[in-house]
Amino acid sequence: MINASVSFLSKTPCELGEGPFYCERRETLYWFDIVGRKRHAFDFKSRLETHQSIPEMASAMAVIDERHDLVFTESGLWRLELGTGCWIPVCNIEVDDDKTRSNDARVHPSGAMWLGTMGKSAETGAGAIYHYRAGTVTKLFSDITIPNAICFSPAGDIAYFTDTKTGKLMRVSVNVDDGLPVDKPEVHFAQPEDDVGGIDGAVCDRDGRVWNARWGAACVDVYTPEGKRTESIELPVSQPSCPAFVGANRMAVTSAFEGMDATARNADSDAGRVVLLDFEIPIKPRFEPRVVI
Repeated sequence: MINASVSFLSKTPCELGEGPFYCERRETLYWFDIVGRKRHAFDFKSRLETHQSIPEMASAMAVIDERHDLVFTESGLWRLELGTGCWIPVCNIEVDDDKTRSNDARVHPSGAMWLGTMGKSAETGAGAIYHYRAGTVTKLFSDITIPNAICFSPAGDIAYFTDTKTGKLMRVSVNVDDGLPVDKPEVHFAQPEDDVGGIDGAVCDRDGRVWNARWGAACVDVYTPEGKRTESIELPVSQPSCPAFVGANRMAVTSAFEGMDATARNADSDAGRVVLLDFEIPIKPRFEPRVVI
């Protein structure tokens, strides 16, 4: 059994917290409030939390180099200059469709980035999953309602993803050199009929286990490389959205209060805050590689 002490990293509630990204060199965790159009950051060295407004909905990021980040927004990918705050367009993704927005994304070991889009009102089949690397965008999967759980095996030979609506965590073999699929996806884990909540954001550790936030179930689930759910770690928020390792034996999990009425908010007063898990046993974290633009 994996036990962890639970605390809160941030006091700032996000309506739709998503896309936690830890930069090991900066010792900083970034995350987004998609609906609030902000990027949040917590510096573990200074213990300071900062907030940056964004012109449009954004949900995920990657590091290009020490001075530039790549940010995934509802119109595509942008290069953010950290020193000046200048936003420079990199490529358009569904820029002509004002009904869709960015959602889940993660960087493959090759420096490629998988990017999921969805309808702003979660319209059925309105989204897709794309592959980006070195200036080229390729659509991988279409007719996706809520793309989530994008992550990669330590060797970079397996990609995981889900359409949350289906209740199925998928896996597909990919090329280790560029992160492109080389086979058809297959079901890695199918939620039982009596399962509460839906498969949301995920990250893979160095042992190849998939750690997944289960939206609506107040937990992070752990899946083996063989597709067996072995752990469910309870969280103090009902709508966790995505985990990220933030150091040895430590994980941050974003959450949301989206869709909650006053009664639900009162019952879940910490909804939207970032949860911090400190594990009691050794966990082998994996941090994101730099993206190739």
